[in-house]
Amino acid sequence: MIRVLVLFLILIAGVIVGPLLAGHQGYVLIQTDNYNVETSVTGLVIMAVLLFVALFIIEWILRRIFRTGVRTRRWFSGRKRSKAHKQTQAALVKLAEGDHRQAEKLLTRHADHAEQPVVNYLLAAEAAQQRGDDFRTNQYLERAAEIADNDQLPVDITRVRIQLAQGEIHAARHGVDNLVGQAPRHPEVLRLAEQAYLRSGAYDALLEIIPSMAKIHLYDDAHLQTLREQAYIGLMNEAMAKEGSDGLKRWWKAQNRKTRHDTALQIAMTENLIACNDHDMAQEVLLDGLKRHYDERLVLLMPRLKSGNPEQLEKVLRQQIKQHGATPLLNSTLGQMLMKHGEWQAASECFRAALAERPDGYDYAWLADTLDKLHKPEEAAQLRREGLHLTLQRPEE
Repeated sequence: MIRVLVLFLILIAGVIVGPLLAGHQGYVLIQTDNYNVETSVTGLVIMAVLLFVALFIIEWILRRIFRTGVRTRRWFSGRKRSKAHKQTQAALVKLAEGDHRQAEKLLTRHADHAEQPVVNYLLAAEAAQQRGDDFRTNQYLERAAEIADNDQLPVDITRVRIQLAQGEIHAARHGVDNLVGQAPRHPEVLRLAEQAYLRSGAYDALLEIIPSMAKIHLYDDAHLQTLREQAYIGLMNEAMAKEGSDGLKRWWKAQNRKTRHDTALQIAMTENLIACNDHDMAQEVLLDGLKRHYDERLVLLMPRLKSGNPEQLEKVLRQQIKQHGATPLLNSTLGQMLMKHGEWQAASECFRAALAERPDGYDYAWLADTLDKLHKPEEAAQLRREGLHLTLQRPEE
């Protein structure tokens, strides 16, 4: 702008000085209805220059005035932002202290001037939820949604988290379904989905998101396996609740081989079949599990079976003793199976072998029962006293 002005002044000076030096200033007449203006060309140019300078000065003054207004607005705005920043920091401390009421006030006081207003309103919503103020919670969520515009993911995540905390399980389930569609590998979305699906009994949906959890390494393998087992056991219980033993067996046969060979699921399946009084199928599942992988939890279920083929159970137990040694559990279990057939002498020998390795109140009682059948009441009474003494000592330990 200054360069243009200088060039313009040089040109004007040339126009003025040129005629002056030449002795010819020219003549200019401006005539209107009421008056006439007579001047030389030089005078007209000088007036034009003065007018231009006057306009330039006015423009400079106006620019200074408006610039001052902008600076003033910036100063006030900066002051509010600074205050909002300090209040947000203080609010985070109050949240850590558990003072949700004060945290809510600090977060919302200058929330619109904070660095991230959406975050302030979302934190305020969670603070209000902790206080049990549903009206304020929804108000803050709506305000955050307005400010977030197209980036609604943080708002939706917070809304689902609050719904779960409030026990609104069906609403949370609906929100989680939408979130999983938007961000299928978002860590917090998957954590919320896990909670919502477990609490709503959506076990099929839970199984669908476990591969995504594994891909982003959200949990370790042990936790993912536990989740998978929870989901399958939930589906198993649903089948049993709807159609009893028949539904349970159909569901089990429909599963793939890897699922049917899972020990934890075999245990749950055996327990459910026993509860449905389907002991033959329960024994089939249990023995299939033991043949593939020895697990003490399966052995513990054997005495509860009332199948028509107990000899098969005894045979498997003797095989397990050969493979894994005569452990107290295997001896005790075999003794219980022999008691059912009235083989009192063989059963008593199994219980004595189990007690030789570790004292157990139940084994003392079972051994005493076998000795009663063998007409040894004095020894049986002595063993019952020892078992009672052991039982009374355990709470003290």
